[in-house]
Order: sequence, then structure tokens, then C-alpha cells
Amino acid sequence: MSELLFLIIIVVAVLVFFNRDWIKNRFFPDKQKNYTIDDQFNSDKREREKEIDRLLSKMGKNGINDLSPKERKRLDELSKK
Repeated sequence: MSELLFLIIIVVAVLVFFNRDWIKNRFFPDKQKNYTIDDQFNSDKREREKEIDRLLSKMGKNGINDLSPKERKRLDELSKK
């Protein structure tokens, strides 16, 4: 009985190993994979707008001196796009 159980475990492990890509794609699909170029562009644009809004709201409280040099540089980069 124990040999049969051991054999079943080995067979299942081998099947899982050889079908791991199918299992991964079936149960954990890549959300970005089905994006069109327009969807990707709009998603990137929304992310840039969120970051700009965050920096501007921080700046709105006490002025531009509230931003670190790194944040100022990032705001400048985002505003050029």
C-alpha cells in the first residue's frame, strides 16, 4: 500500500513539473499580457498623473520648498512628458 502511495505522489509531482507553465497561466494569469497599446498608454498616464497630483498636493501646503531636490527633479521630468 505504501509503495502505491509513493508511486502516486511521484507521478503527480512529475505531472505538475511538466505542466507548471499551464498551471501558472491558468491560476495566476498575467494581467498585463492582454493589454493593448492604448490600455498600456492610459495606465502609464494615470500613474504619472497620480504621482504629479501627490507632488503638487505636497507642494501646495508650504510651497516648492517643501519638496526635496529629488522630488523637484521628478516633478520636472513628469511635467515634460
